[in-house]
Amino acid sequence: MGVSVGVLDHFNIRTRKLAETVRFYEDVLGLENGARPNFAFPGAWMYSEGRPVVHLVDISPTAEPQKPDSGVVHHVAFVSRGFDGMKQRLTAKGMKFESRQVPGGDLWQIFVHDPNGVMIELNYEAAKEKGTAAPAEMADDIGRQ
Repeated sequence: MGVSVGVLDHFNIRTRKLAETVRFYEDVLGLENGARPNFAFPGAWMYSEGRPVVHLVDISPTAEPQKPDSGVVHHVAFVSRGFDGMKQRLTAKGMKFESRQVPGGDLWQIFVHDPNGVMIELNYEAAKEKGTAAPAEMADDIGRQ
């Protein structure tokens, strides 16, 4: 019997900025605030294509300190569609972002930070982005400090 870890199901953010974080994932990235189990603590589940991919936990009623970024997790990535549309959306919302082409040209990326400092990577297959101008190809990796 073989085993497999499978694909990423969701990531969880513990925040004192619940409303602002929900707005970011809805208004900026286009996720939907959807159904969530009746946990004994406040929060929200953000859906993409019918799946709850971002779980938010509101820590404001607790003494838990707000962490300033994503800690040892450097970034979280989504397979995405509509490279030009997302760049336009981010620009219209006044969001700082970086777009780049992975060396070799098959993958285009957009990097943006949520209100908690979590870096979000949006990946686009170049072949599926017809009629779109390629971003600059970068030889360095966004993860290098």
